[in-house]
Amino acid sequence: MADTPQPRSPPIFTIRLWQEPLDADHVEWRGEVKNILSGEVRYFRDWKTLALLLPRMLDDENTDSEGMTGSVRDR
Repeated sequence: MADTPQPRSPPIFTIRLWQEPLDADHVEWRGEVKNILSGEVRYFRDWKTLALLLPRMLDDENTDSEGMTGSVRDR
């Protein structure tokens, strides 16, 4: 009896947001998106960047199954 392939776990991401003080009167929102299964972490400063990061991280997740990835940290 042949082994049936196990279904892959779907990617799970956490998004963390915080305010970073720039000076006495200004703050900037910062964020971190983390793939819980792979440990890959990316940082962003605006929603547009987050919207660009998530599809890339999903593509990286698909590449993982082919054995061609590594973790990347952006700041």
